[in-house]
Amino acid sequence: MKAIRHTSFGGPEVLETVEVPRPTPRPEQVLIRMGATSVNPVDWKMRSGSSPVAGDPPFPVGFDVSGTIVEVGDAVVEFRPGDNVFGMVPSRTGTHSEYVLARTEGLALRPTGLDDVHAAALATAGLTAWQGLKLSGLRPGERILIHGAAGGVGHLAIQFAKVRGAHVTGTARTANHDFLRALGADDLIDYTAVDFAAVVSAVDVVLDMVGGEYGERSLSVLRPGGRYIATRDCDARSDPRHQRVNGRPSSSDLAEIGKLVAAGQVQIHVDQMISLDEIVEAHRIAESGRVRGKIALTPWR
Repeated sequence: MKAIRHTSFGGPEVLETVEVPRPTPRPEQVLIRMGATSVNPVDWKMRSGSSPVAGDPPFPVGFDVSGTIVEVGDAVVEFRPGDNVFGMVPSRTGTHSEYVLARTEGLALRPTGLDDVHAAALATAGLTAWQGLKLSGLRPGERILIHGAAGGVGHLAIQFAKVRGAHVTGTARTANHDFLRALGADDLIDYTAVDFAAVVSAVDVVLDMVGGEYGERSLSVLRPGGRYIATRDCDARSDPRHQRVNGRPSSSDLAEIGKLVAAGQVQIHVDQMISLDEIVEAHRIAESGRVRGKIALTPWR
């Protein structure tokens, strides 16, 4: 089967399509015929070596998958061949492969009305946003500031926060403001023109997908008792109000997210669909930081 691999750290050009054996699931695993996958920041950070969490290459690429189960291990009872599933699945095959080997704790049934492309784009970004808000304890009527609001995690966090009854302020370029208002954002700040710390105050929660020097500045806009949740390293990591969130596989969280999508309360925006034949270009675009929503990857042509 085809799969994306890289044998050294570096730029997008280290990615290549290779032929590898089709795996057989162990008792607790399923084998999925991949219908779509997507790019997340962790993918290009691992590829570049800036976040070497998987050790030295070569290693597989990708965490998001949507597709159809073709085989199940003997111990699997929650899924069966023919089920359409989606999820976040750390896997020795990676998800940028024709067949994906996965444990079941990162999978859920694909929501009604959602195709493979949008389901794959939803998984890791959706889990990160969902778990970040859960960690924050965001309550109805509270005020939340979301940095990187137009990105994959950010545009979903806006919608999840509105479902929770919060007042949402987001930072994003002006070109994305209409898009974010349509998703429910109450107030928007163009971070290229205005310092958010000069115009925002007394928020209950900051959810930060930017990190770096945004940390201390974000702490300055919190009310007493406020919470600062970051998906990236920042200059506020020693402050007790700071907590780090990394999306983790969770079938139960995916199922809850899927219910909101099926009910029309949440939508996933796919900025571009790119074939895995063009994986190098997909990583270049993703790494630019100018993606609205997500980039979805479709199988090789």
